[in-house]
Parts: sequence; structure tokens; C-alpha cells
Amino acid sequence: MNTSNNTILISGGSAGIGFELAKLLSEKGNTVIITGRNKERLLQAAASLKGVTPIVADVSKEGDVERLVQQVYTDFPQLNMVINNAGRALVYDLATENIQAFEKAADEMLTNYLSVIRLNEKLLPLLKKQESAAIVNVSSVVAFVPGSLATYSASKAALHSYTQSLRLALQGTPVAVFELMPPLVDTEFSAPIGGKNGISPQAVAEQFLQAWEQDQWEIRVGKTEDMYRLYLSSPEEALKVMNQTRTKPVTA
Repeated sequence: MNTSNNTILISGGSAGIGFELAKLLSEKGNTVIITGRNKERLLQAAASLKGVTPIVADVSKEGDVERLVQQVYTDFPQLNMVINNAGRALVYDLATENIQAFEKAADEMLTNYLSVIRLNEKLLPLLKKQESAAIVNVSSVVAFVPGSLATYSASKAALHSYTQSLRLALQGTPVAVFELMPPLVDTEFSAPIGGKNGISPQAVAEQFLQAWEQDQWEIRVGKTEDMYRLYLSSPEEALKVMNQTRTKPVTA
């Protein structure tokens, strides 16, 4: 797929990986739309990026998604790429009582998994009209091996499974399906779990672009590849390594 002259929607584009993807892709000559739930932060992000359109939307809210989709169909009928990057991660211990684990897991599952399905479903008719199109779901290394964020890990595992099924379902259509799988990344999002020990979001964006140019459907960034290989050889050892210390998680 050509990496320039596309029209790309990036959810969660106001910071972190989403922002760096927007920056890099806009610099490559693409039309980029970014979404975010925080209006002030989103507008500040867009103001620092050349030619990027901000649309305030919380992808976990049905009404926001309906308005977003309507605006895209009206203003960007040439849309041919969706990057589902918006995410939610909550830090808590499953062994602790009265932590509202169900509510937290429901929140993460809605944002990280179900919201992706909803947005993809609503935009697929438009994507299928294009000569060449793509969906990119941003999951994580924990899609293979769960880390300290138990229900976040579960939501990303669900997203990984869905992405594989979607790729098979869309064979024979113009829509290619990619999965971007970062390790721990140094962002505000990951700060509570030791994000300072992670790679930069710029590195994630750059590795994504390189893999996209080569039509690499499953993009395992940085140490994700190492963990994936360990998982294939010994799932038990991979789980042990991933969780060798709860105070310094090795994944996001």
C-alpha cells in the first residue's frame, strides 16, 4: 500500500503513539484526521501538526461515534485508512478486595476492543469503496503474554484475535488489516506502570511506517518480537519473564 496521498483517521491522536503517527504520516503527504476525548488537548495537538484535522470524539461513546462517522462520510469521502489507537489501561491488583474489577475491566474492554469493532463496522462501507484501503488496530505485546495489567492484557488479546478474523474476512476486498503491537512505550499513558523504561512513541511510529511499506500485517515493535519468539518456544517461560517483577512491569 502506498504510504502517501492517503486519508487517514487516527483515534487517540492527541498524544503518545497516536500523535507521533499523525506527525509522521502528515509529513509523508497524507491527509490526517485525529480524534480525542479532551477538546483542549486535541486542539493543542492539531495546532502543532501541519494540515491535521481534529475531531473531538470519545470512541467509547455511541453518540460521539455516530457524529464522527457522519462527519467523515461528509467531509472525507476519500477516507481509506483507519488507525484504531485510542486505549484505556487501569492499574489495579486482582487479588485485592473491593477494587471494582468488573467495572474497570468493562471500561477497558469497551475502549480497547468493542469500540474498535463498532468504528470499523461503521467505516467499512466507505473503506471498501476505495481502490486501496487499510485498517490498523493497535494492540500490544500483552496480546500474546499477559502482564501486570490483567484485564488490559485480556482486552488486547481479544483485539488480536478479532484482528486476525477481520483480516481473513476482508480477503478479496480492497481493505488490508494490520496490527501494530508495541512493547512498553514512554508516554503519559504508561507512566503509572513504569513507562520511562519504555521506547519512545516516535520509534513506534517509525517502525510502523517501515513495516507498512513492506505490507507486514503483524507489526511487532522492538522487544515485542523477542517476547513473541519466547512465547512460541515456551509460553510458561514467557509468562515468567513478563511478570518477573510486579513493581517494574516490562510491558504496556
